[in-house]
Amino acid sequence: MTSGRKFFVYDVFTENRLAGNPLAVVVDAKGLDTAQMQAIAREFNLSETSFVLPPESPKHKARVRIFTPDYEMPFAGHPTVGTAIALTEMAQGNDLAGIFVLEENIGLVRCAVNKVGDSLFAEFDLPKLPEPMPLAASTDAVAAALGLAPHEIGFENHHVSLWSAGVPYITVPVADTKVAARIRFDNEAWFTFSPRKNDSAVASAYVYCRETVGHENAFHARMIVPGSPSYEDPATGSAAAAFAGAIMEFDRPTDGAQRFWIEQGIEMGRPSRIRLELEISGGKLASARIGGHAVRVAEGVLLV
Repeated sequence: MTSGRKFFVYDVFTENRLAGNPLAVVVDAKGLDTAQMQAIAREFNLSETSFVLPPESPKHKARVRIFTPDYEMPFAGHPTVGTAIALTEMAQGNDLAGIFVLEENIGLVRCAVNKVGDSLFAEFDLPKLPEPMPLAASTDAVAAALGLAPHEIGFENHHVSLWSAGVPYITVPVADTKVAARIRFDNEAWFTFSPRKNDSAVASAYVYCRETVGHENAFHARMIVPGSPSYEDPATGSAAAAFAGAIMEFDRPTDGAQRFWIEQGIEMGRPSRIRLELEISGGKLASARIGGHAVRVAEGVLLV
């Protein structure tokens, strides 16, 4: 039996345990190869597991690799937030702030961690700003894939679009929270128009509306990952990063700093809140940040 590797489980994008998006963080992954990391992520069977390795540059905090149960991700929001908070708690405790850089597959990710309220809050600069991608999908087709009527898709000038800030999402505006709650996802219908790789859909559904449950939030969202079976994610930072492109395209926010809170996971019983900050100059997105809380819910030793 090996001496073991320490791991933590955090609920991310929430201040409350058993809410938000759970994340496993293996804080000593040195010596693990890709196949072992993938197997461990499959063992945890959470939406993502992060693995902390020594940094390639001594100027940086850590090298971080992120895996779903099935594949490695170039970048993801809730693992970045959760891992940043885990490393801060390990190094400094809850009373001190930290600013550092994580090395992820997408590139360098600058993080800042502070104590806000009773828990730590982490935010990170988007390593890649959202970009539009071509999408040939009719409103009727998107509605059918979500189990909705065509007239329930879109509001104001918002329409279906495809964006990526490292991970692609088809952003789907819907009329209100009642419509969002009635989604019934159809994999086969989604596959007819979603971009594909290796015979699988690569763009998940990010459904949003302006009506919210929490009055302090700007948008209500749901994120559904296609697959066999498909599944819903309670809080998705990489989707919020991509969604920044839709906000810029359709809402045209004014120059300066703009802040939006996005609620997600409510239909799942795991309410989450993601903070999206945009820095706009000359009508263009100059930079953006994703932020949220995270709380530790479990810890243990991985005997691998």
